[in-house]
This record gives sequence, structure tokens and C-alpha cells, in this order.
Amino acid sequence: MKLTRISNEPIFKPVEENEWERSAVFNCAAVYENGLFHMIYRATDIGGHERYGEYINMLGYAVSKDLKTWHRLNEPIVKNDVPQELRGPEDPRIVKIDDTFHMTYTGFGNRFSGDYRICHATSKDLVNWERQGVLLDEENKNSAFFPEKVNGEYLFLHRRHPDIWIASTKDFKNFTNDTNIMKPIKEHEWESVRIGIAGPPVKHPQGWLLFYHAVDSINAYRLGAALLDYDDPRKVLARQSMPIIEPELDWEINGYIPNVIFSCATIEHDDKYYVVYAGADTVIGAAYINKSDVVFEKKDWLV
Repeated sequence: MKLTRISNEPIFKPVEENEWERSAVFNCAAVYENGLFHMIYRATDIGGHERYGEYINMLGYAVSKDLKTWHRLNEPIVKNDVPQELRGPEDPRIVKIDDTFHMTYTGFGNRFSGDYRICHATSKDLVNWERQGVLLDEENKNSAFFPEKVNGEYLFLHRRHPDIWIASTKDFKNFTNDTNIMKPIKEHEWESVRIGIAGPPVKHPQGWLLFYHAVDSINAYRLGAALLDYDDPRKVLARQSMPIIEPELDWEINGYIPNVIFSCATIEHDDKYYVVYAGADTVIGAAYINKSDVVFEKKDWLV
């Protein structure tokens, strides 16, 4: 299985005139709602890594009919205006549960070493967000809820370095049954160091389809694919042994953080799964795979 890019050029770039997004736009959430693609993207005033200085993150909003032409708001919709987010919100992921959008993201405080926490916000319209606070009071990131209850509970994916975990909750506040479900695979160099989810899981006829990012020994980021049991997502049914996309184009290889494809958004729409991703922590691209082409080979099935 491989993802096909919808364009060899980025679909979304920084705007130099807007100070808050003049440097980089990347690591975005995206959903399809009411005939439009909606994107909540991370933006920085300077490169989004400590090597470039005291950058500030904010979240912006944009909308598109085709994932290629976007209309954006000139002002951010979530700013660095609470203590846990003094350096700003990072890497949002969004699911719609019933009539409410749930966004999980990393709140970067920078008040002390390791001051980043998974935070939660809710919205009815994707523009106006109400913060619900910190979900897990620990160094943690790469999180998303499942888009519906499983066995009467909400399930929550997150990353305790270097693995992917699932926890259960009934109220979006108290978490139980925290389980490590996926680890790096030393024998696969492309996913040998650490892994974390890409976008939230989406439905597939054989289970929950989960795209995830993986990091190798030279800090290059690729995306992989796994299949989780529909009734018990703590069971990993299959895991493709090769990446589904990797940095190949200039803007995926060269940027603020070279050799990075990183995604926070998987969208199921019509007969395709779309993945919206960041190239080199600088710009945004998109790719897709036909649902009929999501077939795990016999050697990739784990049970």
C-alpha cells in the first residue's frame, strides 16, 4: 500500500504578512463536514523548533472544497493565552462525536523541562473552541479520541515515548485500562526509534485503520499503516512492514526540520482515505489511497 499525493506542490503555505503564521504552517487537523474540508493548522512566527529560537505556536483555520484551494482566517482561532500554552498549542487532531468536535493537542508551556501536556477543547462549529484543560498530567503528545464509543466507552490514543497507547474514559476526564499497543520495530529501520499516531483512526471493513508516524536512526519521519480490531482496538491485527509514504519531494526533504512527513489528519470521504500532512515542518501537503487499495498482505497480519 502506498499513498498518492494529490499534488507535487504544497497545498498550503505560510503567509508572510501575518506575523503569527509567517514562517511555517504544519501539523494540522482536518475534517470533512457539510461538503467542505476544514483544517485547523499549527503556525509559527519563526521555525517551530528550539534551534530557531523562542517560537510561538498558534492555531489557524482554513476551508476548502478540493484540498487544493484554501480560504483562511487572518487571525488565529486558538492563541498562546493560558499558562499551559505560553508557547502555544501544537499538533491538533479532531474527531466529531455526536454533534461535538473534540480536539486534542499539545499544550507547550515551557515553564520547566518537559512542560508539554495533552490538552482537550470542544467546538460546535470548528472555529470557536472551549478549552477543557489538560487530559493527562504527564509528558505526553500525539493523541486522539476514537470517533465513536467502543463497548460503551470513549477510547483515547496517545504516545508515551516511544510507543502508542490506548486508554478508556467515560467522561473525557478520568482514564482507565491504559494499554501499550504498538512499539517500534528494531528490524524495520524506518520505524526503529519511536512511533506515534498520525490522524485519528477511521473505519475499515476489517477494523480500525490507523496511520502512524515512525522515526528512524537519522530522525527521518515516515508514515505507516496498522489495523486494529473493531471491537477491541487494543488488539493490533495487521501492521504493514513498509511505509505508506516517505519524504521524496524537495519540500518534504528540505525545510525547518528536514526529511519529515508528519500527519495529524486522516479523513474518510467517498471512496478514499485522505491524509493531510506536513512537509519538513514548513508547509502542508495531502495524499490519498482508494479504500479498495487498503489491503494488508498476508505477511503483515499479526493474528
